[in-house]
Amino acid sequence: MRRSAKILVAACLAAASFGIGGHANDGEKVTPVFRYELPNSPGKSLVAFIVAYAPGGKSVAHHHAKSAFVYAQILTGSIRSKVGDEPEKIYKTGENFFEMPGSAHAVSENASRTEPASLLAVFIVDTKDKDLTVPDKH
Repeated sequence: MRRSAKILVAACLAAASFGIGGHANDGEKVTPVFRYELPNSPGKSLVAFIVAYAPGGKSVAHHHAKSAFVYAQILTGSIRSKVGDEPEKIYKTGENFFEMPGSAHAVSENASRTEPASLLAVFIVDTKDKDLTVPDKH
């Protein structure tokens, strides 16, 4: 990992440890880390969250704002994910994946029933978009 990426991850973990915002649901805790309007891309923002899963924790099936490109870096543990038509996969600490705008995220959960897991989710999104994650209707 490049030095700048290590610094970003360290900063995000530090921000998460100070309890910046967040909510909990189904063994999932989402903590906002930052929101920054990109000066070289008017109308776009970079937004980051730490998503922490308790053992066996999961997110409900969801999709993101239509403008959202999402990059996810696994910080701790192992996370099972299924995005769009891609096969379900387990990602381990240090691995990453991305979601194209408009993708459905059918599975996002801790792959372990005994150990916690977490990821850093970084969005490039239209600045006007406020609801970045929307639960799918069943």
